[in-house]
Amino acid sequence: MKHFISPSDVPNIQDLVDEGLAQKANPLADRALGKDKTLVLLFFNSSLRTRLSTQKAGLNLGMNVIVMNVGSDSWQLEFGDGVKMDGNKAEHIKEAAAVIGQYADIIGVRAFAGLTDAEEDYKELVLESFRSLSGVPIVNLESATRHPCQSLADLITIEELKTKTRPKVVLTWAPHIKALPQAVGNSFAEWLNLTEYDFVITNPEGYDLPEAYRGNARVAHNQAEAFEGADFIYAKNWSSYTDYGKVLPGNEDWIISEDKMALTDNAKFMHCLPVRRGLIVEDAVIDSSNSVVIQQAGNRVWSVQAAMKKILGEL
Repeated sequence: MKHFISPSDVPNIQDLVDEGLAQKANPLADRALGKDKTLVLLFFNSSLRTRLSTQKAGLNLGMNVIVMNVGSDSWQLEFGDGVKMDGNKAEHIKEAAAVIGQYADIIGVRAFAGLTDAEEDYKELVLESFRSLSGVPIVNLESATRHPCQSLADLITIEELKTKTRPKVVLTWAPHIKALPQAVGNSFAEWLNLTEYDFVITNPEGYDLPEAYRGNARVAHNQAEAFEGADFIYAKNWSSYTDYGKVLPGNEDWIISEDKMALTDNAKFMHCLPVRRGLIVEDAVIDSSNSVVIQQAGNRVWSVQAAMKKILGEL
């Protein structure tokens, strides 16, 4: 595996899920694989789980790990071609990516959507610049459109907890006070479409994910109907794609409540975290024994560790 940016980089999804479970069972088994290798993690945006889990995974694999907050720890980067750099950006990505590639064996990049221009965000300029210019494998630590480390952890969690060969998994939009990217929703949909699960996406009118990502999932605009008989409920907010980056009025009643969870088949509650209690989900749901958000977050280590093991195996 050369990169870990999207599912298209992964030869076999189930094999990678199984590798994640193997890494969880024996976290230090492959320490020799990363010996004398360097992992550089570049954060253009804030992080808690992604930063800590990827650092831990790198150390478990025997790697040296360097972390940089781009902009505050480094020069501001320019990504445009043919520009006169007479503003606040002191270094161009063409030099920066090539230099970092000299220091790193693997580069992890986290860079969110701007949410003002869909075409620009979906070009993935930051991630694709590092892929094309650094000369080393790239791990997507959440980009404008995807979050594969999270999605693989989600699949690992479902694989651990499912009681049916083909569970019903529901991705449900939930309210938020500000505009958030579609990345987690896009990515979860993209990965779930590569499984045999019964997959449903439920969201209010105006919040449909892009067709290229929602794929063959059934889309329901009635949340209660979508919850019926579900085995897993995955809650996440995202801003509108069709009215790009906007929070549409209303829909506060899409909060995940005990009454809605009662419609399911004793479903597990999932969320990628951080989560706004009382807005996205009631305390009674996230604090219940059916909430698996902590296990899900713990699996973030094993998802990125599995992906980096595959990359290291080809260096």
